[in-house]
Amino acid sequence: MAATVPAPTATAAPAPKSLKDAYFGEALYYALQGQWFDAIARLDAELAQHHALDEPQLDTLYYHINQAEFAVGDFELAYRMHHRAGRAIVRVIEGNVEEPVRNEAVFRLARIYFQKDQPVQALYAVERIRGAVPPQIRDDLAFLRAQILMANGRFVEAAHILRELQAARGLEGFSTYNLGIALLKDGKEQEGRNFLDRAGQIGESSAAALAIRDKSNLVLGSKLLEERDFERAKQLLDRVRLSGPFSNRALLESGWADAFQGRFERALLPWSILVDREVTDAAVQEAMLAVPYAYGKLNVHSKAALMYGSALEKFITEIDKLGDSIKSIREGHFLRALVREELKQDANWVVRLRNLPQTPETYYLLDLMAAHDFQESLKNYLELEELRTKLAAWESDLDAFEELIGQRRAYYQPLLPAIDREFRRLDSQMRLRLEQRDRIEQRLEAMLVAPRPDYLATGAERIAAEGIARLEGKLAAAGAAVPGAIEARIRRLRGLLHWNIYTQYDRRLTEAHKNLHDLNQAMDLLKRRYTAFVRTRQAATQSCEGYDDGIRRKRILIRGARETITELMARQGHMLETMAVNELSRRREHLEEFQIKARFALADSYDRATRAQTQERVGR
Repeated sequence: MAATVPAPTATAAPAPKSLKDAYFGEALYYALQGQWFDAIARLDAELAQHHALDEPQLDTLYYHINQAEFAVGDFELAYRMHHRAGRAIVRVIEGNVEEPVRNEAVFRLARIYFQKDQPVQALYAVERIRGAVPPQIRDDLAFLRAQILMANGRFVEAAHILRELQAARGLEGFSTYNLGIALLKDGKEQEGRNFLDRAGQIGESSAAALAIRDKSNLVLGSKLLEERDFERAKQLLDRVRLSGPFSNRALLESGWADAFQGRFERALLPWSILVDREVTDAAVQEAMLAVPYAYGKLNVHSKAALMYGSALEKFITEIDKLGDSIKSIREGHFLRALVREELKQDANWVVRLRNLPQTPETYYLLDLMAAHDFQESLKNYLELEELRTKLAAWESDLDAFEELIGQRRAYYQPLLPAIDREFRRLDSQMRLRLEQRDRIEQRLEAMLVAPRPDYLATGAERIAAEGIARLEGKLAAAGAAVPGAIEARIRRLRGLLHWNIYTQYDRRLTEAHKNLHDLNQAMDLLKRRYTAFVRTRQAATQSCEGYDDGIRRKRILIRGARETITELMARQGHMLETMAVNELSRRREHLEEFQIKARFALADSYDRATRAQTQERVGR
């Protein structure tokens, strides 16, 4: 009798109400689809980039960092990367976080250890929880603590916790059943049975509650049957639903509860229902011998002989099927069937294996496939197959990248020489215009301190001043005296120029600064175009250069990973095949024993039927 927990469901971390980081949202999206590997890969990359920043508080992930650290642990736990999940959560525990956040992290760490079947480490972790606990995990934490205590043999403490969880929502039936088991383990036989009986009568209608109700009745009924309390055992066994997962075993034992009391006619009722069910079930096979056994006890030997003969034929058929199944597994068909893509779309994929060609009778493997060890091994194999597929896709992606880079290189290489020539011409013009603007700006700034009206003369004024200077030069070169009227006119012209330049200096200086502002705007536009050109040129170059070494390294890593996965898949596949073959061999040996019993019982029933017919004829 083992403790029972609610069926686990893979759930992603809840999305924040206000999502600020799109990459974190993408990881949550993949997690909600159950694509744990993709979720981990994306969130790992985002966390690595965040932690490498000089100022992480400026990153959008900063707003979700605690939830992201939790989420990556959850994703890794769902993907069964227990070691890494533990490290991610330990970082949160040892960080400077609030008490409820820390306690939730410890709860998750304890759950990891418990799921890894490490109850001592789980107990050490859960005992570190102190202070405030988030309300949403309070009942789950208490139930986990009780499970851990039971796994460590501390049934008294576990029972004390489970008593307080009897009204906890979501744990209906589970807390009662586990309390019954804890009390039985603690030696409180009657009280433990009372709680198992109570769990067998819970009124919840959910699938999980109905299943735990059936299991409670089966466990307690089987215990009473072993103790030969047949009436009470039958009452409990008859509570088990006819359509539940425990119905076959309950029908078989209910029949034996009547048979042990000599009530073979009543025993035939559950057994007759059972023999019409799937022949590969162990309880059904036992019922195939129990029914003719009951008819024999009722002295209906002819019918018993016929039913023993029918059972013998079915046993022979099933033994042959099991032999073929073992051969099929050893030839590798079982592993190939497990990784069929169409099976992944069906929740009942294990049963669907039976309908595929060249696959073993998986109904014989249902119990094995429900076992924790087989499930873990099977998940490992399927996840390795998924990784192998992803690596093959990634290698194909690298081929596509190389082709894309080659096409870019073929497109840009003929264009780059002309672009470079234009770039050099534009670059020289850019530098010249910047130098000219800087020189103008420096002059204007200097003129604010030391005015220089002559710097602001217009083009016409400069031409006129040069014309007057040339005229004066010619007159001086002639050597003759300059007439007074001409000299007066020259002085009047120069005075007019001087007057205009000096009287309009302030207005011209203001206009010069305004024009400099407009020039700065034009230069900013030129700079932006220049920068865009540089970036475009760099993008054109970088889109096809510098990738070869990176792609080569990735290819080496992918090939190494594929070799490792191939080796691991071979080992894991051999382990699965060995477990399946051992299970089928055990069932075949069991059927061979039934076959021998059926042969002897058939012969005995045939003799008894023959003697009965002879006596009947003699009596006439």
